[in-house]
Amino acid sequence: MDGPSAEEERGREPERLARAALARITEPGDAVVGRWLSRVSAPTLIEAIRDRTVPGYLDLDATRLAGYRARLPYLDPEADLERVRALGGRFIIPGDIEWPSQLDDLGDSRPIGLWTRGTGSLRLLALRSVAVVGARACTTYGAHVAGELAAQLAERGWVVVSGAAYGIDAAAHRGALAVGGITIGVLACGVDEAYPPGNSELIGRIAEQGLLLSELAPGEHPNRFRFVLRNRVIAALTRGTVVVEAALRSGALSTARRARDLNRHTMGVAGPVTSELSAGVHALIRSGAATLVTDAAEIGELIGAIGEDLAPRRSGPVLPRDCLEPPVARVLEAVPANAEGAPVESLARAAGLPPEEVLQRLYELGSLGFVERFGAHWRLARGARNTSR
Repeated sequence: MDGPSAEEERGREPERLARAALARITEPGDAVVGRWLSRVSAPTLIEAIRDRTVPGYLDLDATRLAGYRARLPYLDPEADLERVRALGGRFIIPGDIEWPSQLDDLGDSRPIGLWTRGTGSLRLLALRSVAVVGARACTTYGAHVAGELAAQLAERGWVVVSGAAYGIDAAAHRGALAVGGITIGVLACGVDEAYPPGNSELIGRIAEQGLLLSELAPGEHPNRFRFVLRNRVIAALTRGTVVVEAALRSGALSTARRARDLNRHTMGVAGPVTSELSAGVHALIRSGAATLVTDAAEIGELIGAIGEDLAPRRSGPVLPRDCLEPPVARVLEAVPANAEGAPVESLARAAGLPPEEVLQRLYELGSLGFVERFGAHWRLARGARNTSR
């Protein structure tokens, strides 16, 4: 696919610069600004805020306008763009060839733009991506399952998306990286920040082997609201969301709810019924808001291509006696599991069949190695006795 020409790129720079400024003025998911941008360009909106000439049809109240204007003196979008470029990143906006169109499903609360750091096209990586999220204070079981799922998904060509937080998020990123897969970290701070600090090495690896992205301008720090708002991007960007562990009030459940509202597949991994950290996942599954999954094959079947990503059918081992016809199986069940066995008449009563038919079936079973004759009695063959019932 041909990219935009240099002239087209230059023509979009005023819009990009203005949206970079708006990323400083507003908070993520600001639906009011989203509605404005559906009617006017970003440079026009910045100018209107600066000059207090916002048209009446934009329905901007004085308090909100004052809040935006309070940040105006501190804007330097050119410096922000250069700061990200120095890290090997970029600022992508709606209309760019790299913009993932599925984010438009967020409507007025879609991101104004996304600051990214790393290699690869976000749009192409997101086409086959799945979110793996869960509790920060996860159990050993949860971390193991998240890592295994992420590794299996990466080996199947899926891009694993998570929030780079402690617990399940970190385990999912590490699982994908461990098998040479690509993972995307959606941050609640600037892409030049490492939060939480304990994951700084992991975040650096994601930037090298995958992609970091954020709605927040460089240098911005997270807060509780920004984490919640970040989750809507994770839900919208991916084909589906898997919740590995989540308590009843876990923030990971907000991602699951967003995914469900956006008609994305929502999946959950069951945990011990005694674990509070799995109670939220169990509630999702029980209510029908999430589908139970246990491995990457089942995840791929839900979110992959129809007829191409089917999970193998699961079944227990097939034993030789499972292949017997019902009358033959009834006779075999009648043979006692002891060394003495029983006569034909006794076996006929136990099986509820005529003696002549029982005798015929016993010879069939004998030829198959299930029973053997012992004088006037029939008993289980030695091998069958060791594995019977």
